Amino acid sequence: MSLKQRLTDDMKAAMKSGDKASLGVIRLMLAAIKQREVDERIELDDAQVLAALDKMVKQRRDSVSQFEAAGRTDLAEIEKSEIVVIERYLPAKLGEAEIVAAIDAAMAETGASGPAGTAVRSGCSASRGRQGWRSIYRADPARPAAGWQSRSRAAR
Repeated sequence: MSLKQRLTDDMKAAMKSGDKASLGVIRLMLAAIKQREVDERIELDDAQVLAALDKMVKQRRDSVSQFEAAGRTDLAEIEKSEIVVIERYLPAKLGEAEIVAAIDAAMAETGASGPAGTAVRSGCSASRGRQGWRSIYRADPARPAAGWQSRSRAAR
């Protein structure tokens, strides 16, 4: 079952159960997905739907920080509850032990070691899941703790 179909089914279930909070957020998610499909004139696959949901979570986290800075805890709580609903549809984040295990597997698979093998590990780990290279690259024990950015990003 695709993620869009799951959202539609959950919207129907929320309508039947009278869960207005979840229903509103699910409708917002479906509207954002539909808007992107109309704008780009394509049918979104699950990876693109996840990217749209990630963007929604990021926007809400930004709103929470701004609302809390302005002393509007009531609005911040609403945004936090929306984040909880959206995160139900996102895959679970990797724990530190899983990240280290993925790094070790990538190093063993490619034979890479030290900082020179970072690009090889990054490319190998990017194919391992939605978390991609960013999560693994940041936690890479072969890199200095403060310098996890790639050279191209650090040069900007």
